[in-house]
Amino acid sequence: MATYTEHEVTYAGGKKIHYLAAGPVNGPLVLFIHGWPATAITWRHQLDAFAAVGFRAVAPDMPGYGQSTSRRLLDDYCQEALVEGMMALLADTGRKAAVWVGHDWGSGVTSSVAIQHPETVKALVSICVPYSTLELGWDQFLPLVNRDIYPEDEYEFGQWDYMRRYEEEFEEAVAWCNKDIAGYCNALMQKPGARPDRTLPAHTAKVRREGPLGGREKPPSVDMTGPPMLPAEVWDSFIKDMERTGFWTGCAYYMHHQRNAEYNGKKDRRLKQPVLFVHATWDLVCDTKTSRLIEPMREACSDLTEVTLDASHWVPFEKPRELNAALFRFIVNSLPSEWPGFWDSGYTTRKSDL
Repeated sequence: MATYTEHEVTYAGGKKIHYLAAGPVNGPLVLFIHGWPATAITWRHQLDAFAAVGFRAVAPDMPGYGQSTSRRLLDDYCQEALVEGMMALLADTGRKAAVWVGHDWGSGVTSSVAIQHPETVKALVSICVPYSTLELGWDQFLPLVNRDIYPEDEYEFGQWDYMRRYEEEFEEAVAWCNKDIAGYCNALMQKPGARPDRTLPAHTAKVRREGPLGGREKPPSVDMTGPPMLPAEVWDSFIKDMERTGFWTGCAYYMHHQRNAEYNGKKDRRLKQPVLFVHATWDLVCDTKTSRLIEPMREACSDLTEVTLDASHWVPFEKPRELNAALFRFIVNSLPSEWPGFWDSGYTTRKSDL
């Protein structure tokens, strides 16, 4: 396990981002940006692996999470405000650019960084949520729903129905999540047992009609679902942080689709940098295997690599070795100058006909 140092950067009149760093200070910089719900420590597998080979690996508690500022102000969680925080984070590392790795809403944020500040992105990695989708609001990603599975007359918002509920009943939706924070997080983060039938609607498509998790009055307790997917010490730290902030601030990310579209929609979204997308076979919500959700990313990225992992949505801690291997291979193949020691290792190759 790597040795972590804790840091804090203040920006925008007093807001703070807390972050973890591991690996040599002068190593190539990789920023790991988590989604909903998670914290910096949930990237532990990646921080350890990248630090061990010489990268400077950094993971923040995103605004609204962990030890970062978690004000109950909706304006703090639009993409414009989040990108401002990411620029403060990058500046605090002393670098002008990095490899950005995002998962879930973290992919939405890193995509916004790439749109707004492409000069800060040496390479972009999006896990589960493709570039040029979530950060552009409903009008961009809703038309990509697979209507064979989600007929529009029955499932207007497809598998994204739960997002619409936040817009219609935000306080009620958050209050339900907060009834048992540990239980809800554990229910979310379960490895799929029997492989789900991908021809059937995801449970998230019925949230406004039935309520979350099939209409339960509150989330199931931890002992009702199964062992946490995260290592025990990571789980305990993560849940402690989530119980401190609750779900209000993390769920506020869902409240800005129109505003995010206005912020990002007028920019040139074509990317020339190396880009990696990680598909998760059994992610039925961020479905890139049977829907057209990946298409805008393919159209926008001129140097795109794709890899598919046999995992659910929680790829970073369900399949950490496979994900780390994919990330390492991508950097070596597509951006070798960012591999530690590339310039000074004296690496040579000799071939002969012997």
